[in-house]
Amino acid sequence: MAKISSLLTLLFIILSSIMINHLHVASSTKWCVAKMNATNAQLQGNINFGCSEGVDCGPIQPGGSCYIPNSLVNHASFVMNAYYQSHGRTKKACSFKNTGTFAVTDPSFGKCVYVS
Repeated sequence: MAKISSLLTLLFIILSSIMINHLHVASSTKWCVAKMNATNAQLQGNINFGCSEGVDCGPIQPGGSCYIPNSLVNHASFVMNAYYQSHGRTKKACSFKNTGTFAVTDPSFGKCVYVS
């Protein structure tokens, strides 16, 4: 009986290890998005900054995968996240003069995919 119990324990540990490695932990993935109280001028400034720092801003251009909805907050969030993801994923890389915040839920929608 002890031999079966040991085998079941070992099997449980192995299967648990496999499952844990395949679970998505929401807290480990973050996206940088614009704060809802950011002004239009701040949002436009964040877009201009990100695009001038190497972020691919094609997706927020007319016809791009993230153009719709055509709003500054959505466009800025996409650019801010791309900047954050490509600049070390640090708190500072999401600051944008205190207009950026972290989301733990993927803000991607439709064909608009936010890098994580």
